[in-house]
This record gives sequence, C-alpha cells and structure tokens, in this order.
Amino acid sequence: MDMTTSLSPDSSRPLINRSPVLISALLALILYGLVFFNAGWRLASLFLTGLAAGVILYHASFGFTAAWREMALSGRSGGLRAQMIMLAITVAVFTPLIAQGEFGGIALRGSVAPLNLALVTGAFLFGIGMQLGGGCASGTLFTVGGGNARMLITLAGFIAGSLLGSWHWSSWQGAPGLEPMSLSNSLGAMGGILVSLVIFIAVYICASGWEKYKRGEVESTLTASMHSPSLLRGPWPLLTGALALAAVNVTTLLLAGRPWGVTSGFALWGAKIAGVVGLDVSSWPYWSRSAQAASLQNSVLLDITSVMNFGIILGALMAAGLAGKFAPSLKIPGKSIIAAILGGLMLGYGARIAFGCNIGAYFGGISSTSLHGWLWFVAAFLGSSLGTRIRPWFGLR
Repeated sequence: MDMTTSLSPDSSRPLINRSPVLISALLALILYGLVFFNAGWRLASLFLTGLAAGVILYHASFGFTAAWREMALSGRSGGLRAQMIMLAITVAVFTPLIAQGEFGGIALRGSVAPLNLALVTGAFLFGIGMQLGGGCASGTLFTVGGGNARMLITLAGFIAGSLLGSWHWSSWQGAPGLEPMSLSNSLGAMGGILVSLVIFIAVYICASGWEKYKRGEVESTLTASMHSPSLLRGPWPLLTGALALAAVNVTTLLLAGRPWGVTSGFALWGAKIAGVVGLDVSSWPYWSRSAQAASLQNSVLLDITSVMNFGIILGALMAAGLAGKFAPSLKIPGKSIIAAILGGLMLGYGARIAFGCNIGAYFGGISSTSLHGWLWFVAAFLGSSLGTRIRPWFGLR
C-alpha cells in the first residue's frame, strides 16, 4: 500500500497518513450509501455511530484488555476508573429510557441475562483470551482498523471461536444458575440507578486505593500523551473516551432498541463463511431461532451488529491515518501467532456462551442494571488476571 504522508513543518514525524484516510473515507461513503439505500436512515445512522466508536476507541486507546492488565500487574487503575465513569453515565441515561419502554416508536430493552455456569465459564475464558489475543471485542476491531496485523489473526480466531460457540450453544442452555435479575426491576428505576452508582463509587475508590498503595500516587483519567493532542489526531484522555463511548451506547439504544453489541456479528460472519465452504449451520439450534435465521438468510449489511463493526474498523483506520500512526508490520513471532489463535478462539467461544463480551455483557449488562453484567465482570477479570500471567509463556510482554 502506498503510505503517502504529510510531514509536520518542524519535524520528520508524519502528520497524516493520507492513503488510510482516503481509503477509509471512500469505503465509509460507499458502505453508508449501500446501507442507506437498502435499509434506510436508521441503520445508516448506526453505521455512522460505529464509525464514531472506531475513532473514539483509537484516539482514547480505550481498551479493556490493557486496562485490566495494568490493574493486575502495576496497579495503574486509570482505565478501570474511566470504565466506572462510563458505566455510571450510561446507567443514568439507560434506566429511565428502558423504563419508558419506547422512544420515537422504537421499543427499548436492556441487556438482561441469567446468572449461571455458562456465564461464569464463558466470561472466564473470555478474560484469558483477552490477554492472549491482545484485545477484547471492541479492542480487536479498533486495533485491526489501526493497522495491527497480529490482531487480524486474533479476529480470525475470534470468528472461528464464535462459530464453535454457536454450535455448542444449546449444550449450555441448561447450565445451573439463577434467573435473570436487574436492579431496576427489583428496586424501581431510581433505586436501580442509586444502587448502581454506589457500586461504581465503591469500585472507583478501591481501584484508586490500590493504585495509591502500589504506586504512591493516583494518575488522573484526564492524562493524555502530550505528543500533539488534538481532536482529529489524538491522543484523547481516558475520560473523554469514557464520555464519548457512553454516548455511543445511548445512541445505539435509541436507534437499535437495544444496547451496543459486537460479537454476535462475528458468529454471523463465521456462519456465512461456513456456508461458502459447504457447511450448512441453519439446523443448529442457535441459528434456528427466528432472529438468527433471518440474519443468516439476509446480507450482513442488514445486520445491525455487523454494520456497526464495519464502522468501527473504518473509523479506527481513519483515526490511525489522521494520527500518522498507520504502519502495519508482518513481522510476528511464531509464539505470538499461536497466542493470537488460542486467544481468539477463547474470546469467540466465551462470548457466545456468556451472553456477550465486554461490550454486550459487561457494558450493556451493567448499564441495564442487570446483575449478570457484574458477574461477567468478576469472572472475566479473574480470567484476565490469569491470562496476564500466562502471556510470558508466549513471549508477550
């Protein structure tokens, strides 16, 4: 690829990688047009929401994987504290909207799921996969868009693991556990918000205390690298990313009628690829359900999650180009490739049996005041902590 750049006048540092910017803009325009003319303004708007999410995730480096790894290894808690701020804002907006039941003629629902063994097992596997694969669900997408060649391997494993998880999906449906529970259903909208805020504050304070103990000081979530910070080129402070991603999830709820999700799109891509090579998955219980059967028959450009995922990749590609940081390298050590494959498989399989990923289950679940989101967080964090300690086996930092 021709990596034509524009250099800043006072240094040799690339100001903009023009090719990624132009390519991402052209592809975004084409995809927007295809979605708009085939599905209408609402799905086209969700594509733009995904595009914005890609820019946000890249410029704020808002990944869940590195944030949890830093917490486990060095005690840095800025990423986790930013997540609590993001969740608090989203809960405060989500809860009354979901209680209202509709907006603009669109029925609204939260992400609420059982608290069972499938959730715990899947989230734990997902947590390990985060550290071996090098990213979570949203993290995989924005780093692929940002030019990380290794993450293409993780994404391939993610897709394969998602397909495998959809095959085994019915086997996990009878897993022992509790029925879905949400704070807002039990305590009312205001009670759900207040109890959630208390939990967020408690996690925030504990994380700050741990960082203070480990490092002697607590880094601000407003801190960003001082290398040419700007709106278009980044980097953005974590707090900016937290506020912007809360807006992404709220926008998704209003346009799609449900919270933001990522990994169901990977399962669909895997099923489509399977069909191309002659494997018919339509008889699998997961794909026999009405919504999934319809998505299997239709174009991926009619699938909300897929369209938003494409937007995230293109948004990150554009952001990387604007920041002058798009520089993919194909020099990937063998052990790192193995870790990416294993991590991707764990990510995909775990997400399918655990009712989603860090976006759908953790972000969407907790924002819907569902207790399954908190259980997912605990199990995934424990898995992530284990995965952090396994990383050196594969030569990962």
